Amino acid sequence: MRIIAIGCEYSGVTTLLEGLNVWGAQRGVHFHMDDHFTIPDAYHLSDEEQQAMLDMLPAIKERFQRFQIVYHVRLINNYQHILFGGFHLEEEVYGPLYYYPGLTVSDTRKYESEMPDDAILVHLHARPEVIAQRLDEAPHPHTIIKPDDVPMLLDRFAEEYRTSWIRHKVSIDTSDLTPQQLLDTFFKESNAHFNTRDALLLLDQKYARNA
Repeated sequence: MRIIAIGCEYSGVTTLLEGLNVWGAQRGVHFHMDDHFTIPDAYHLSDEEQQAMLDMLPAIKERFQRFQIVYHVRLINNYQHILFGGFHLEEEVYGPLYYYPGLTVSDTRKYESEMPDDAILVHLHARPEVIAQRLDEAPHPHTIIKPDDVPMLLDRFAEEYRTSWIRHKVSIDTSDLTPQQLLDTFFKESNAHFNTRDALLLLDQKYARNA
């Protein structure tokens, strides 16, 4: 499976990817997972390194983001099982708004034309009041979004989802879903988009459960 999950912060992107990663590990499917396209990268950097990333000049941030997206286009072609959180479409939304105001994201559609045809784009979204509640109850160490921006951000991610050239697309409202329900909904909604290899994998798992 090659999955690109996008959505406003607190919409469930990381929850879905972590659920898929655990699901795969339990079944011998080892995903390459990258959920570090936001600034700062809280997965691989120390607190000091994260602050240095936040303090970078806007033009340096734009260049760094562009370079890492190009690098990960290479990875999505090299791995049969890979999970990306946000990736190039998150950059399209957050970059000009929060990281480098006044600059633009370049080559977004070119990136998509260079991706494998079996990549699946998953758009996660929730009602604005649910996003606000999640932000209030479990804030991230470096929350990116501003509460007043949430309705606009939901619209922007929906727009990027609609206009994406990626052929296989799934949209899920996570407002009332538990993590397990989100995972179950993903498999139900994505079933028609899986390539033959992944469809056979899921079929094997189904028969193994019923044996």
